[in-house]
Amino acid sequence: MRVLLIEDDALIGKGLEVALKAAGMTVDWVRNGLLAQEALREMAYAIALLDLGLPGMDGMALLKSARKLGVETPILVITARDGVEDRVAGLDLGADDYLIKPFEVSELLARMRALIRRHAGRAIPQLNTKEAVLDIGTHEFSYGGRTEILSAREYALMQALMERPGHILSRTQIEDRLYGWSGEVESNAVEVLIHSLRRKFGKSVILNIRGAGWMVSK
Repeated sequence: MRVLLIEDDALIGKGLEVALKAAGMTVDWVRNGLLAQEALREMAYAIALLDLGLPGMDGMALLKSARKLGVETPILVITARDGVEDRVAGLDLGADDYLIKPFEVSELLARMRALIRRHAGRAIPQLNTKEAVLDIGTHEFSYGGRTEILSAREYALMQALMERPGHILSRTQIEDRLYGWSGEVESNAVEVLIHSLRRKFGKSVILNIRGAGWMVSK
């Protein structure tokens, strides 16, 4: 899952970046409202976390602009502004949820999962195919009678594939899900992860479509 973190405070931003990556997410972190506006227009994100007090363009203005431009990315406002008027204004301008700083990371992750499920039209925190189940909350993956908790990168790979069962994802598409802007892309990272998952669950867990990419069965 690729997340856009929009936060100008270096200490808070770094802490959130570390926590989100530890939860298996790929994070693009911007500290300026104008750069965030461009990122929301150009990239597809599962969710955006938006601080309101930003240089370049205030968070409220960014919300209004993004929704006017047709950006459908779920946006969770994370801010110290705790007034009712601020919350109402943010929600009316297109925010999907509002979380007051300081907050526990566990609550942030739970709210993110809920927003992503709602956006995808799923009521339960799972991705399912005929033979496999991926639990979004626990990172448990079940296939062929075996269940294991996946590493952060294994989880990101399986989530990308199971969000579109029966569809082929190219190397570039998978790498986009595994690495943020600042991440160094390892040349054989995808193959290493697929080998690890096949060793645990069997070769049929991920199908190789020669010359095109990889997929999971519906």
